[in-house]
Amino acid sequence: MRTVRALVLISLVLTGCGAGSASITPVGATEYIENRGSDTLVNLALAWAEQYQQEHPEVRLSVSGGGSGVGLTALINGTVDIANASRQIKPEEAQQAQAEGLQPTEFVVARDAIAVIVHPQNPVAQLTLQQLSDIYSGQISNWSEVGGEDRPIVRLSRETNSGTHVYFLETVVRLGLKDNHTLFSTDTLLLPSSEGIVNEVRQNPNAIGYDGLGYVPPDLKTIAVAHGPGEAYVLPSAATVNDLTYPVARDLYMYTAGQPTGAIKAYLDWILSPEAQLVVGRLGFVPVARGAQP
Repeated sequence: MRTVRALVLISLVLTGCGAGSASITPVGATEYIENRGSDTLVNLALAWAEQYQQEHPEVRLSVSGGGSGVGLTALINGTVDIANASRQIKPEEAQQAQAEGLQPTEFVVARDAIAVIVHPQNPVAQLTLQQLSDIYSGQISNWSEVGGEDRPIVRLSRETNSGTHVYFLETVVRLGLKDNHTLFSTDTLLLPSSEGIVNEVRQNPNAIGYDGLGYVPPDLKTIAVAHGPGEAYVLPSAATVNDLTYPVARDLYMYTAGQPTGAIKAYLDWILSPEAQLVVGRLGFVPVARGAQP
């Protein structure tokens, strides 16, 4: 595992490193932790970093996004201390890490619902998983086929390096079936960020997209989802994630290259504490620590 680097820093700096990234340097920081990966997790990771450094001025944290695949690749390459991921590490990624003499260690740091969103003018309010699969695979291409108006469906997805893309492909498009090799329709518009999905849905009454619940603004319409015909249609929320009734929910992860020690271990222990998990609830995600509901 990469050694935490010692730094002598004399000022408090919050430097933007592009959208959803920052390097936060408190006075007198002597430890440095590099944290990169999932865009779903990046706002949460930034909020954690800011709060942690207020309490631990000896630590500097650098947080950036780029996608789960980017973070895990950086961990394998030894250029980050913690990789954020909105999916579990893939077997081939684990093998690459092991080939480098690394043993990725997984931490579940929060839970999330993937909300399916449409324009508020769209009359469709509920869909089954099968209907969502048919929409995203191209078998359903008009809103009238699912009870809406006679309008073409504009499909929006995250890019392929996104853990959210991978999760939605496996859980929704392929319905959780390992022998199902269905793909996104070739006319699906791939967008690089959660904000991109939100902005496109906001502007296009024909669009459908998906996003982590914490990124969905109140001016967009969230679809209730059912496992199948005749089953209950459920809206995403912390309650429906915890009681397992919402069909499209997942764990969110941080990975280290082996068992963490020193400043990295202390930071991860804090992230899993009730204090840090309060931040999870405030940002629209679901805490994993008891007693952490806001």
